[in-house]
Amino acid sequence: MSWYDDLFEGETDWLAHTLAFAGQVTQPASVVMADGTRIERSGIGVLRLTPAQPEIDERLIVSAGVHGNETAPIEVLNRLVNGLLSGEWALRQEALLILGNPCAMVAGSRFVEHNLNRLFSGAHQKAPYAGSEEARRAAWLESLCREFSEPAVAVVHYDLHTAIRPSKREKFALYPFVPGRKVPNRQLAFLAESDVATLLLQHQAGTTFASFSSTELGAESFTIELGQVRPFGQNDLTRFAGIEASLKALLSQQPIVTESDGGMADMAVFEVVEEIINTGDSFRFHVPDDVANFTEYPPGKVIWEDDTRCYRVGDQAEAIVFPNPNVPVGQRVGLMVRRTPLLRD
Repeated sequence: MSWYDDLFEGETDWLAHTLAFAGQVTQPASVVMADGTRIERSGIGVLRLTPAQPEIDERLIVSAGVHGNETAPIEVLNRLVNGLLSGEWALRQEALLILGNPCAMVAGSRFVEHNLNRLFSGAHQKAPYAGSEEARRAAWLESLCREFSEPAVAVVHYDLHTAIRPSKREKFALYPFVPGRKVPNRQLAFLAESDVATLLLQHQAGTTFASFSSTELGAESFTIELGQVRPFGQNDLTRFAGIEASLKALLSQQPIVTESDGGMADMAVFEVVEEIINTGDSFRFHVPDDVANFTEYPPGKVIWEDDTRCYRVGDQAEAIVFPNPNVPVGQRVGLMVRRTPLLRD
């Protein structure tokens, strides 16, 4: 099909083009479909979708592959693009689709030099990150998102991931910290329809992609964890049917669910009570290497210590999320979280 040839320079689809041209500079390309939908490839791994007549004054950013080995969400976005180009569904909402780290995708690794999901909100300008491939990519993605969001009344951003470790709660979302913000019902409905039944409320602004879009663009943003890391071609995409259907519904402006309770009543909500940081040579982490996300520990359990501090679970049970002791000094080793009531908008 000529649309594929024009957009993807002879490659079979968006993903194939991104992998083939990772790290290179190519000229932007665009096509206009029969219904007036415009699809523009702004750069490697980025597509801007513009319907002929947007039905709502809101813009949607969907990213995947910020960690290159988290392949299932990448494949989901690629399937959506193929469906749009083949006429399976029609676009009704303006959107920016991003495959975050193409070079890491080719390498089959989480990152090449530095963790891209720690380089937003200007962190890419700081040592030791400045000048690296991931730092350049973070700066470029920030500029694209700013340009995309400036004229919009409202922006929504979903950053899709899969986790290194197994999880006792397979699918969960992280809501970036913004003072005084409550979770809108329509976002809870989207998560519920996407089979995401756990929500983690973050306790401070960070340098993740979702935190950047939330704090600097005013977006309703979520980091969404959808399962476990698998190589390309080894994902059971039926396990990702919920997020694929929900995104397609948003992009085509089809109903998802009503904004009544529905599946939202079953949402388990957690808050961060401790961010564990690697403090240096004396840091000791008392969590097994094979522990799953959301493994719970009883009151009084020692989680980490060094020569000056010892962290114990408080008077309520706490769970560990994203445990990873193999990080540089000063970076996050994990989060301790506990159940909390949900405050809705």
